[in-house]
Amino acid sequence: MTSPVPGPAPSTAPAVSGLAPALGAYIIWGFLPLYLLLVKTVPAFEFVGWRIIWTLPLCLLIVAFRRQFPELLAALKSPRTLLALFASAVLIGINWFTYIWAIMAGEVYATSIGYYLNPLLNVLLGTLVLGEKLSRRQWIAVAIAAVAVALLAAGALTSLWISLTLGFSFALYGLVRKQVAVGSLPGLTIESAILLLPAAGIAAWYAASPQGSAFGQDAWLSGLIVLSGVVTAIPLLLFAIAARRMDYSTLGFLQYIAPTIVFFLGLFVFEQPLAPVKMISFVLIWVAVAIFASDLWAKRRAAALA
Repeated sequence: MTSPVPGPAPSTAPAVSGLAPALGAYIIWGFLPLYLLLVKTVPAFEFVGWRIIWTLPLCLLIVAFRRQFPELLAALKSPRTLLALFASAVLIGINWFTYIWAIMAGEVYATSIGYYLNPLLNVLLGTLVLGEKLSRRQWIAVAIAAVAVALLAAGALTSLWISLTLGFSFALYGLVRKQVAVGSLPGLTIESAILLLPAAGIAAWYAASPQGSAFGQDAWLSGLIVLSGVVTAIPLLLFAIAARRMDYSTLGFLQYIAPTIVFFLGLFVFEQPLAPVKMISFVLIWVAVAIFASDLWAKRRAAALA
């Protein structure tokens, strides 16, 4: 997964015009575990390094195509923006590594739960940090999600840290990026540039190790590693297009497509056993999501009528 920041304010174009790119972004993110299966032989830490290395040139190409270099240069000239993007780069690096390691380790359900929690954590952080107000139904949704996490803590402590790390790192990432005046793609480009030096260090360390680098030993695997830049940048671009064409509440509701796909992949493709406590936690989170989404929908309808 990548930036949840919508970039510029949505345009007045009909909401339906942004539906296709939004679905494209979330479907790609949902099926990302299948791609990670293909590169399972690459150590997770090394793969994150290569993902950063190959994301940067593709981002620069897309920035050039979309003529966003002025926005990119403006961000580079602002010390405050660079400091914020340094923090967001660290957070997204933690998120990427945790997600990739968890999928490769077979903790598919834990990643799904983490991204189900993310929108609820966004709301909670907005209340605690930005002073936003929660409605009664939103508080109920957060409380139910908290019960689900408590159940995981009681019955699945070994994987709870994965869900919480993914949920909080992505929510904090969104909180930082929400307060920076830079679009999704230029922001990701700068974040990738910030992470490039440690990523290159990781790649060099593995290359110097006895087992050698995963890149360059096999043409097929090397091609898949290069593809990591595509599966990082393309869904982000689709997300940015969708965010300009539809309201953010609808886009947030569609976000649940990705963890739902991951859940079913874990059940039917990865054939992960679904322990009762995890099933109960999923049900509670689905209930919380339904309450949360219905509240967003009701507010949207009220605003449209007004």
